[in-house]
Amino acid sequence: MYLEIVSPEATLFSGEVTSVTVPGVDGEFQMLENHAAIVSLLQAGNVKVKGNIAIDEAFVDKFSKGSNGETILAISSGTVEMKDNKVIVLAD
Repeated sequence: MYLEIVSPEATLFSGEVTSVTVPGVDGEFQMLENHAAIVSLLQAGNVKVKGNIAIDEAFVDKFSKGSNGETILAISSGTVEMKDNKVIVLAD
C-alpha cells in the first residue's frame, strides 16, 4: 500500500509500505494492505511504519527506529485517511 505523511512544513514521507499503525483517539490501530476505507482523528503518539522505507535526508531527524524494526514518527495530533490502498497521514 502507498503511504504519505504530510506535515504543515512538507511531505515527510511517501512510498510503499507493508503496514501503518496510528494513535487514534479511541486507541491505536493498524492498517494493512486492502484495509477498508477509514477516516479518523489522531491524538499524540507514534505513527509506526513497517516496510523497506527510505527517509529523505532532510527529515531523517524526525524519525526513529523501533525495537521491531519499524520506523517511528512522533506526532501531537492529526488525521488519517485510508482509501483505495492509499494512506494519507496529516500530522502536527
